[in-house]
Amino acid sequence: MTTILDWNSNRDMWIRVLSAQSDIGLAKWNSTIQALKPENEESLRRWLKTKGISGYAENLLVMEYFGYPDFLNATASELIDAQYADRQHLRPIYDAIIQTVSTFGKITIQTRKSYISLLTPKRTFARIKPSTKKRVDVGLRLKEQNPGGRLKPCNFQETMKVQFSLISLEELDSEAVDYLRAAYKFNS
Repeated sequence: MTTILDWNSNRDMWIRVLSAQSDIGLAKWNSTIQALKPENEESLRRWLKTKGISGYAENLLVMEYFGYPDFLNATASELIDAQYADRQHLRPIYDAIIQTVSTFGKITIQTRKSYISLLTPKRTFARIKPSTKKRVDVGLRLKEQNPGGRLKPCNFQETMKVQFSLISLEELDSEAVDYLRAAYKFNS
């Protein structure tokens, strides 16, 4: 089973974080901030810190007041389409990776502005990024796997130790699938 999430699922999590940091709900925070009328983001962040609000909850309240970036309002499909808009020839590689990993078990696809995270029920096991107009990079969370051969040090995500690159659909071969499956199993 595969689930696809966009940024709206993060907003729900950020609201839960806000609730954990404060007894005040989102609507009350929004009305308090509206009355405060902060002149800029920096002044609002300083004020929130004095109230014990930080991290995701702080970011949520700043975006609630000053507006959400366009990519946070985009659907999962819109985010994926935007990543491949100027490199459509790479989209079949992405689609084939998703089709392949969907056979491993329960997968959640978390869409981001510039990459896609693949999650087991436990945690992220891989990230897919169209890094250039000619290449898709696949970062893997494999603790015991060192770079070597086809696997290079991951250059786009600190939690992913290694990555491999694909420039054609044919490169999603049994070796690449084995790396993906190993990352899935390691993180399940």
